[in-house]
Amino acid sequence: MSQSSVNETPVQADFCKVSATAAKALENLKKRLQETFAEYGSLLAEHNFEHSAADQAMVEKGICTEPELLKIYAESFGLPVPEEDILNTPERYPGISADYLSENSMIPAEWDDEVMKIYTSDPYKLERNIYIVNRQLKRSMEFLLIRRTLLERLVNSVYKDAEEDIQSAADSEDALRSMAGEARIVRLVNDIFSRAVELSASDIHVEPGEDRVVVRCRVDGVLTEILSAPIRDFPAIASRIKLISGLNIAESRLPQDGRTTFQLGRIELDMRVSTIPILTGESIVLRLLNKASVAYDLRALGMSQNMLNDFNELIQIPHGMILVVGPTGSGKTTTLYSVINQLNDNKRKIITVEDPVEYQMPGLCQMQVNSQIGVDFASGLRSIVRQDPDVILVGEIRDRETADIAINAALTGHLVLSTLHTNDAVGAVTRLIDMNVEGFLVASALFGVMSQRLVRKVCTVCNGTGKDENGRCRNCNGTGFRGRTGIYEFLRVNDELREAISHNQPSSVLEKIAVKNGMKTLLEDGREKVAAGITTAEELLRSTAEG
Repeated sequence: MSQSSVNETPVQADFCKVSATAAKALENLKKRLQETFAEYGSLLAEHNFEHSAADQAMVEKGICTEPELLKIYAESFGLPVPEEDILNTPERYPGISADYLSENSMIPAEWDDEVMKIYTSDPYKLERNIYIVNRQLKRSMEFLLIRRTLLERLVNSVYKDAEEDIQSAADSEDALRSMAGEARIVRLVNDIFSRAVELSASDIHVEPGEDRVVVRCRVDGVLTEILSAPIRDFPAIASRIKLISGLNIAESRLPQDGRTTFQLGRIELDMRVSTIPILTGESIVLRLLNKASVAYDLRALGMSQNMLNDFNELIQIPHGMILVVGPTGSGKTTTLYSVINQLNDNKRKIITVEDPVEYQMPGLCQMQVNSQIGVDFASGLRSIVRQDPDVILVGEIRDRETADIAINAALTGHLVLSTLHTNDAVGAVTRLIDMNVEGFLVASALFGVMSQRLVRKVCTVCNGTGKDENGRCRNCNGTGFRGRTGIYEFLRVNDELREAISHNQPSSVLEKIAVKNGMKTLLEDGREKVAAGITTAEELLRSTAEG
């Protein structure tokens, strides 16, 4: 044995062992990336064979997502990946700057006199970081892999000067564009989108406070916080979102609306963006319209087989009005699109007027409301009936003028589909009459009403407990619920109901007639789903109480 080997300290021996393992794992990683991604070789050449830069380019180009890349890193190096939602923000280690940590893609997580745990996001710098910790800090080391965006957020929040003043720069449009294009901000916004997709979120809320900007996602109808960042980052985050949405990045005093398509890995997101000024800045809400995650199939919406059969029979009638009702966020648009998708057989002319057009579907003529130039539901519908349509979809009936035109279209040989904001099916009848539509016209034109709500489904992995054998259930993020389904109340208008509607009978009488003729109420449909273990009684009460 050599003298140098005999005199090695435990820390030096640890360094040699870990360093050799890291070098071998690094070669395996490079080989796996080239085998997994066909584009990797050309990206390497574009980035002068810097593997770290090529990896980030794959994420930015949508070839893979950050979590997918992190999984490959972890499997290649055998390093643990901590759960982000229970990750503690580290304390500041004295004598280390934020720039130094960012350059080396690491941050001290925990430490004592002998061992230091370190978060890292770049395995290509692992061997170098092993040397730094061993030589300068004289400790054994344990490395944990986290996403690059998360590491940058931790470095920024723990080590950056929280009193840094960027307000003067934020006053300049050029400065805002520059900040929005910073690699750190681009990755942070991409990370927000990525995490929202992983959670199957429907909306992202970006909300500035006094000293933090909080990002929350609406998952299965419930808002959940996914991250927060220092308030100084808000102008750059807001500018980045506005930039990709085609909004005016210099305007923060007026509400704005925009839309964009964003490629995230193999997923294409259609996002609708809304901003409004608030006391602490701007509230930004992004509606995620993930085409890949929505199947416009009536069979997938949760209707019972008997109800589905009756509804399918009704929508094949070539004329008349069918309404879908419920509060905001109850899935009315998805139901209507599912009906349209079923009717879209190239034998019918289908025209829609919507506010806004949420999903673009091939084979349809879709018209968007634009109040700034005088195009509302009524004027749009008036023009549509001159286009020889077979099926007309009106996003919402909001006033008497729209209701009159829609009913007239239904009475003159068109199938009209629309929505109303009412709590139950019979409420649609009284709502139309409250708009001063004659009862006999409603009775003649209206063929059916579907009232609905959305309830969260019990997680099939943990059976609603929120825990699995490893602790917190990853399938449902510890909530006990994963995904949503509908509960329904289907009113089909028959001769007895038409007679009652013509004589302006109250909703209580209409409901008794409907139930007598076989209508299942929302609560009855919900109780059946509770009995089947699809949802819970508490979830049913929450959903129906909100209506």
